[in-house]
Amino acid sequence: MFDKILLAVDGSDHALHAARVAAEMARGMKPKEFRIVVSYDSIPVYLGEPNMQFAIDNRKKDAEEILDKAIKEVGSIPGEIHTEMIEGDPAAAIIEVANTRESNIIIMGSRGLGRLSGLLLGSTSQKVVAHAHCPVLVVR
Repeated sequence: MFDKILLAVDGSDHALHAARVAAEMARGMKPKEFRIVVSYDSIPVYLGEPNMQFAIDNRKKDAEEILDKAIKEVGSIPGEIHTEMIEGDPAAAIIEVANTRESNIIIMGSRGLGRLSGLLLGSTSQKVVAHAHCPVLVVR
């Protein structure tokens, strides 16, 4: 049913739970493609050098750590796991990757690491649900 699964993660507990749910789906459905995406905020250009490069390096390092945690949570699944790190607005990046890679489903946590932790649904997941061209499974 879902040949191309996209898992969006940000390192939050909800995202790691979504990774476990996505892995169970993958084990049952045996998709052709399983992709994990993490997005990090753009670096303001006014930082200048060497501060800008320092900020870029730190953001990439954080994104790699998030991907590593997600891969460990997913564990062993049929097929290969693909990963992407995208700079920019998380919702826009997730939707862009889903469209470009022709994903059949997006799986993500209901709330991320944003400041408004009391919300039932985070702003990123709300935007993805509203604008994605494929089904979105939001995991609590």
